[in-house]
Amino acid sequence: MSANDSSRPQSAETGTPLLHQIREHLADEGWWPFDRFMSTALYAPEHGYYSGGRQKFGLLPDSGSDFVTAPELSPLFGQALAAQVAQALSQTATDEVWEFGAGTGALAEQLLSTLGDAVRRYVIVDLSGTLRARQAERLKPWAHKLVWLDALPERFCGVVVGNEVLDAMPVQLIRYDGRQWLERGVVREGEGLGWADRPTPLQPPCAPPDGFVPGFLTELHAQAEAFVRTLAAQLERGAAFFIDYGFPEAEYYHPQRSGGTLMCHYLHQADPDPLQRVGDKDITAHVNFTGVALAGQDAGLQVLGYTSQANFLINCGLIELMAQASLPARTMAHKLLAEHEMGELFKVIGFVAGPEFEAIGFSRGDRSHTL
Repeated sequence: MSANDSSRPQSAETGTPLLHQIREHLADEGWWPFDRFMSTALYAPEHGYYSGGRQKFGLLPDSGSDFVTAPELSPLFGQALAAQVAQALSQTATDEVWEFGAGTGALAEQLLSTLGDAVRRYVIVDLSGTLRARQAERLKPWAHKLVWLDALPERFCGVVVGNEVLDAMPVQLIRYDGRQWLERGVVREGEGLGWADRPTPLQPPCAPPDGFVPGFLTELHAQAEAFVRTLAAQLERGAAFFIDYGFPEAEYYHPQRSGGTLMCHYLHQADPDPLQRVGDKDITAHVNFTGVALAGQDAGLQVLGYTSQANFLINCGLIELMAQASLPARTMAHKLLAEHEMGELFKVIGFVAGPEFEAIGFSRGDRSHTL
């Protein structure tokens, strides 16, 4: 077992309730793989990041929020996405929308107000009870269409949407020491937590031509890929669209990305240390879209397309919506398209269960060949 020199203990005085719980478990168990730690930090009842009552989504840190998502940034995001959802509902002969991780309900509000009678039922799959209360308040005009679930049923039909859902699924951390791969885990260290690595058979699904450099640290997305396989098994007829930040496999495991993509967010500040403020801040990793695509295909879905968020939204009519909006609204919506903002880093992947169709969101700029 080898510890990482960069670990920084968290003091007992600043430690969160969840930190103390994790330390108690580690006193008995000694070592947790990172995916277990990340799952606990984000989703532990009462004290996990997404289980707590503190506001997480917002434009400014003054609100107590940690980050902003596209639907909070501009209502035109959901209005444009609605064009793709409407087409998918029609092509798959379904009338239900299923949203994973609905946050404040902003995207649901935008989709419901734009799609109208095309949606008979809007199902929100969300693990956070506190967010459910906020969603229900915001979505009162559509209360008769709303259903909340903790998990997918065995079989269902509809169009699935997930904005910034895959990046919050727990990942495994692995590091190459020049001879072998090691899985990174969490241990007690003083009054806080530290890193420790153990030999593992895990390794990236692909390698650069010259191999990996010593010290290369990266993530594996077993849980996200398992989620897509489950979705494929249970989606009887319909389509699914996921919007998130990430890369195709060859870019994800490129030598220039030798430090991995793990990132935390607290009060609109980003940092790479998930062992601090445990339960108080978000933990994410960029998505390996090749792995997501292959998981869906292997489980029976067809890939409709894959492209940048900018291409997708433009294909769905965002430019026309911006032309009709006020100048402040156009300014905010531009961040959805700008290459240095969300336009290029964020990608969209689409799947269909049933006959394939030409999805409008991928009509120009489809990058499926890069997966």
